[in-house]
Amino acid sequence: MNRQNIIFASLSVTLAIAIVAAGYATGTGPIEVISMAISRLTSGGQMIPSRTVVTESKAPAAPEISSGLWINSEPLTLMSLQGRVVLIEFWTFGCYNCRNVLPSVKAWDARYRDKGLTIIGVHTPEFDSERNIDTLRREVAELGIQYPVVSDNDYATWKAYGVEAWPTLFVVDKQGRVRWAHVGEGAYDETEEVIKKLLAEEESSTVANPSEKSGE
Repeated sequence: MNRQNIIFASLSVTLAIAIVAAGYATGTGPIEVISMAISRLTSGGQMIPSRTVVTESKAPAAPEISSGLWINSEPLTLMSLQGRVVLIEFWTFGCYNCRNVLPSVKAWDARYRDKGLTIIGVHTPEFDSERNIDTLRREVAELGIQYPVVSDNDYATWKAYGVEAWPTLFVVDKQGRVRWAHVGEGAYDETEEVIKKLLAEEESSTVANPSEKSGE
């Protein structure tokens, strides 16, 4: 082993120890520390910062869902869902982290659908094998997903939201404004608290216009 390899190995071990130590020191665990790091690194191009509840006045309008093939639902639009809280999950069935997030997403659907929450799984494929709609339908059924799923093979919706990693969650309020985002695994309790907060908010007569940009 040459000197460069020894240095690289030593740095890798040091980094691993630091991540584990930080995870247990904060009580979150090493996996959550990595997830938080990913959130910070990948939130630059997103509409809003990760793990931050955005106030109504500063929340950008959620871009409309681009056309795709729908599973478990007729085609939906965010405009037609005004008055409901919408959780948009960017995922792909081959993603290990997406599968780890799935139990929480399914639980929220079961717990809050009748209380005003609609979950939309935007399936943006990472690999060519994930683009086949019949395979997607089979995976959705096998995974027990009952909420609407729409294919995003051309990455149109992914790009509109500035997504950079799987999974990424956005929570949209009753007026169509993006109020919460999270990248990666974790933050399940925080996300559920946001869902409950937005469900409890009164509907406003002001409807967000997707063509408007934040701060304009």
